[in-house]
Amino acid sequence: MIRTLIIDDETRARETIQILLETHCKDDVQIVGQAKNLITGMDAVKEHQPDLVLLDIKMPDGTGFDMLARLGNVDFKVVFITAFEEYAIQAFKFSAIDYVLKPIDPEELKVAINKVKEVIETDSTDNSDIQIKTLLSNLKNNGEDKRLVLKTTENIFVIPINEVVALSSDRNYTRFYFLDRKNIIVSKTLKDYESVLLDFGFMRIHRSHLINLRYIERFERSDGGYAIMRGGTKLDVSHRKKEELLAFIENL
Repeated sequence: MIRTLIIDDETRARETIQILLETHCKDDVQIVGQAKNLITGMDAVKEHQPDLVLLDIKMPDGTGFDMLARLGNVDFKVVFITAFEEYAIQAFKFSAIDYVLKPIDPEELKVAINKVKEVIETDSTDNSDIQIKTLLSNLKNNGEDKRLVLKTTENIFVIPINEVVALSSDRNYTRFYFLDRKNIIVSKTLKDYESVLLDFGFMRIHRSHLINLRYIERFERSDGGYAIMRGGTKLDVSHRKKEELLAFIENL
């Protein structure tokens, strides 16, 4: 059973979350407590030593981010329960941290709990602290020094996004290309990363390829067109994206 703590400043929200968990996740979750703000949340974490914290962002005496920063070492999983905030959602995606939007969809909550369960059952190494520290770092800056958490079956990598040369899809997997490190393959789709990287100098050049424009070396016209990246990676360019890519190269 996943020992779960609910932290939200709204009594009704806490009660709703508890009812949903007891209805849809009763075989996987044991609710060990509730808290209504940052201070009581920190006390509850120390008292109950949960496996999972369902954490609201905005509270009267601070944010969920403030609470995590004050706790220091985080040895539990976190799923944020939040109203839609684009900046925070982007940070969650960069840091590979799950979230559920308010009003809560029972199926989305169940999916998030199942992900936590799978990680707990299959990964003996707790990477929560790495992910939380990356999240807090990403929240402090808006620039290209953001870092991306990439989880494989054997490792968890924290990669500056400006080191990513390109990404390619392989069904439900994505391959990351770099100049000075080995390729990394993760079990997420290219679409998952496109939504967070397009605002940071990346371009979708093909249904299977996303490139970091700072690393493009040239466009090769043979066989319909290829983007040649620094380091030698050669990627197809779709007919629909060719003009957009050429326009970028011509303006360099």
